[in-house]
Amino acid sequence: MRPDPFNPNDPFRGDRPPPDRPFEPIGDASPYYDENDERWNFGPVDEPERRRHIPWAKWLVRGLGAGIVLLVVAIIWLAVTAPLSRSLQPPTPPSITLTDDDGQPIARRGAIIGKPVDAAALPPHVREAFMAIEDRRFYSHWGIDPRGILRALVHNLGSGGVREGGSTITQQLAKNAFLDSDRTAGRKIREAMIAFWLEAWLTKDEILSRYLSNVYFGDNVYGIDAAAKHYFGRTPKTLNIGQAAMLAGLVKAPSRLAPTSNLAGARKRQAVVVGAMEDAGFLTAAEANAVRPQRVLAQRPETLPSGTYFADWVLPEARDQAGEIKTEATVRTTLDRRFQRLAERTVRRAGLRQAQVALVAMRPDGRVVAMVGGKDYAKSPFNRATQARRQPGSAFKLFVYLAALRSGLTPDSIVEDRPVDIAGWKPRNSDGRYLGDITLRQAFARSSNVAAARLTQQVGVRAVIKAARDLGISTPIANEATIGLGTSTVSLLELTAAYAAIANESYPVQPRGLADVRDRSWYQSLTDRPQGFSASVHDGMLDLLGSSIRSGTGREALLTVDAYGKTGTTQDARDALFVGFARDLVVGVWVGNDDNTPNPGLSGGGVPARIWRDFMQSALDIAPVPAPVEEEAVDENVVDANVIEPSDPVGDLIQGMGVDMRLGEDGSLIVGPARGRRDEERGPPLEDRRPRDEPPEPDEDF
Repeated sequence: MRPDPFNPNDPFRGDRPPPDRPFEPIGDASPYYDENDERWNFGPVDEPERRRHIPWAKWLVRGLGAGIVLLVVAIIWLAVTAPLSRSLQPPTPPSITLTDDDGQPIARRGAIIGKPVDAAALPPHVREAFMAIEDRRFYSHWGIDPRGILRALVHNLGSGGVREGGSTITQQLAKNAFLDSDRTAGRKIREAMIAFWLEAWLTKDEILSRYLSNVYFGDNVYGIDAAAKHYFGRTPKTLNIGQAAMLAGLVKAPSRLAPTSNLAGARKRQAVVVGAMEDAGFLTAAEANAVRPQRVLAQRPETLPSGTYFADWVLPEARDQAGEIKTEATVRTTLDRRFQRLAERTVRRAGLRQAQVALVAMRPDGRVVAMVGGKDYAKSPFNRATQARRQPGSAFKLFVYLAALRSGLTPDSIVEDRPVDIAGWKPRNSDGRYLGDITLRQAFARSSNVAAARLTQQVGVRAVIKAARDLGISTPIANEATIGLGTSTVSLLELTAAYAAIANESYPVQPRGLADVRDRSWYQSLTDRPQGFSASVHDGMLDLLGSSIRSGTGREALLTVDAYGKTGTTQDARDALFVGFARDLVVGVWVGNDDNTPNPGLSGGGVPARIWRDFMQSALDIAPVPAPVEEEAVDENVVDANVIEPSDPVGDLIQGMGVDMRLGEDGSLIVGPARGRRDEERGPPLEDRRPRDEPPEPDEDF
């Protein structure tokens, strides 16, 4: 107890005299009597020794607390951003497999992904090949191998660059499954953390299994299961030592060492792996010497094309349907492989030289069952059936006559087939022949240009444009009378879908390549609701389209079943088309040059019509028609008096008995061998041919 120098009764005061002056204690300081100086002084009072606090111990406790908090946060972060299930998924680009309507694969985009494997069930030499070259102490470390890192550091310093890596198999799995490929310190730290995470939650065999199931082996192949089949035609369980060593060697540089393109390099790397297996004690010297350089398959088994004309067209929609693709998705399409083979074979047999070709076959409801976008996809993947925009020629007259029937006309209505002048535009028939007053049926069959121009003027350009829009034509259409002759461009796919609307008895028909149709939005349901034709309009269109094949410009497309279609040829025979349908199949064919140069002698009633006929006969499995009898492509009821022809400038032709006699301008008689009349004995006038002395027209059908 402290003595009180100011209290005379304080027993602890003793004989000490009172202080000279009173003072108040400050803080812990108290007055005390100094025996040496015999005076009162001011200072701390001796108290029992207090426990001293060590500063670094306090910071150590705080650090441990912060470390525990960071560990908990890291565990939560890894659980969210690096779920163990992701280590089973190969780090591949979006992969999608397209199948035909029967579910058979027809094309694949993206990687070839193998099935997961169980490392414990694989032969020892398969596991050891990868461990020998990638991570010899795999079964002894905890995700990070300090010895491997130190060895790689020494080798890299000695070589003056990054020549060797120190990553373990666990680190490689962490990098492949969860991280990107950047070489930053932050990424390496995350890689180490995830490696520890994987080691804590998975067994060694599970880690090795996941690594082997998703590692990249070149040729866009992921996983040892896919690689073994791709290169050797085997399963992982049947790989021999040399094959396992070659696959293990590919991991270092799979794109450069893929044996399909660099067999010599793959064999050298195989030898390195075999040597590493011997050094690690996995192989004896005799076993290592017995390993021979391996061969790969000359032809890759079960390969699918990565691209075809149909696959290129349908892929964007397939990806939308599949949604976000993480590994691999399978989407069923509408393609019929039988029809596709028939289409390709028919095109090959067409005998085309420099000209290109496109063919689209669909069901009346728009399901595309075959597509050819060119003669050779490998040489030119440009899809002329969907990407090319070309003039359809007289095939566009479908919309002119549809507008005419909608206005109240019938196939028996009369239209003038005489020269016409529409605001300075003077369309002409290509053969220079005009039949006077004819029916719409006759005009459509012989594809009269002047009749189509008159009908466009009569019903109005807007009515023709509306008919085209109703049937699904979305490309720009000029607001002028010349559109009736096919001056506006369109794709073959859209044009074929427009003809499909007639076969389907409703419009519009949307061409599609997927078997499963997604539910449409409420807006699409309101705006794209199918509409039907009236009975009179639909029957009239069938009448017109049938007459074109039976007695008109499309007679080369004649079948033994009811068929309907229309030819089309553009100026200077740059484009030739035939579009039509029979039974439940609608087909469009286009022939032309990519550079839009003329093709002398080409017409829609020629090569395209024959391609269409040959494909239809095979697809519908019907017998070919007998050899047709050549007849004039005009109605029999039209008499010769209605035919307006230019006079013969040389003289009258007098046919005698086996000889031709002509009166010359000087009155002399010219005798020669008998020759038939060019126009009457050669059958119907060739579509889209123009007299040399006439100026070109936008359409050349007649």
